[in-house]
Amino acid sequence: MIEINFDGIIGPTHNYAGLSLGNRASSANAGAVSAPRMAALQGVAKMRRLMALGLEQGVFLPHVRPNVGWLRALGFVGSDAEVCATAWASDRGLMANAMSASAMWTANAGTVSPATDTADGLCHISIANLSTMPHRASEAEQTERQLRLAFADPRFFRVHSPVPAAFGDEGAANFMRLVPPPGAAGDTRPVEILVYGKGEAGGFPARQHRVASEAVARRHGLDPARVLVVRQSDEAIAAGAFHNDVVAVSNGHVLFAHEHAFADPSAVRSAVQARMPDAVIVEVPASRVSLNTAIRTYLFNSQLVTVPAAGGMALILPAEARENEDVWGWLNELVAGGGPIRKLEIVDVRESMRNGGGPACLRLRVQVTPEARAAIDPRFLLDDDACTRVEAAIARHWPEAIAPDDLGDPRLWEQCTLARSALTSALGFAPDEI
Repeated sequence: MIEINFDGIIGPTHNYAGLSLGNRASSANAGAVSAPRMAALQGVAKMRRLMALGLEQGVFLPHVRPNVGWLRALGFVGSDAEVCATAWASDRGLMANAMSASAMWTANAGTVSPATDTADGLCHISIANLSTMPHRASEAEQTERQLRLAFADPRFFRVHSPVPAAFGDEGAANFMRLVPPPGAAGDTRPVEILVYGKGEAGGFPARQHRVASEAVARRHGLDPARVLVVRQSDEAIAAGAFHNDVVAVSNGHVLFAHEHAFADPSAVRSAVQARMPDAVIVEVPASRVSLNTAIRTYLFNSQLVTVPAAGGMALILPAEARENEDVWGWLNELVAGGGPIRKLEIVDVRESMRNGGGPACLRLRVQVTPEARAAIDPRFLLDDDACTRVEAAIARHWPEAIAPDDLGDPRLWEQCTLARSALTSALGFAPDEI
């Protein structure tokens, strides 16, 4: 199987409106001046770093912003400029939602089950409804359009529309997959772990509903014996772990999690080991790294990947992890211990981090056979030349800075529309195709 990380290109409307309740980084930086051009270039640099390690890289495009169609559905009328101007004058919060660049975090685009895990032998992708937060709930339509274009070949892929919005589904940010190591004895089938929250904790809503997780498992045709539906701890949600990937991540046969990630951690360990005796569970004790520190540094929102050339695993970490003494000290002890995680790679994604998303938030993992990889629309796949074209479009067209009051500026609306058009053209998409 080939793993492709599909990152979201950070859009030209990247701003700090503080729209995400429960996301402490987003709330703390609300009202600050953002740097969309720097943010997008940081994202491309991360993709280049993954490619340099020998990993395959794909992209999804920023959504159309301002989201005039969403504003029209709320009753605003007139030309596009008139709709935006009236919305800004009427309710700045609505206009901020219509300008959100949050689709950059493609870990929330959907949930992916590789063909090896499904009953019909197809790779299944369920689009997330993101129904809990208004600024994200409008994303599903454009996300679905992109994923149906990228994974259009019915011989290999099946893309599902979102589950009903009554049941919040936030995609792969609440999903993990474990695969036995080469040479493992016994049952060698993968295990898929779907993590949900319940009610509210610390005044913050649980965004992933159990019903949605179970629906995704059924629609993907997963073997119930190889599926774990696990509850996230209230403590983690209250501390700001709005998605499971803020406190846990997996790769291959390794589950890397904080001690307080799950409501019943001992039950999770037992269930994993019963299904996969060769699984390695790396649990970070709260006595070494507090839950608040783990969330603030996005230790677990790193990308845990297998490096093809080296053969071991690497953690792709935000720079904030290196800057924290507790986190960096524990990580170096982990690597020195000779376990499966052998390398620490630091990337600078500070602009995304300040809005509440680390390296793992920015990517959706898709595992495919070589034949299925060849069937993916190549315009969504990156090489060095495509990266250079993307960087050129960003450097020329993305705003350098956006202050809160700029969201109501018609010149910004026009600039962002032209910027997205330049990007889609650079990647070979026809006007209005995507």
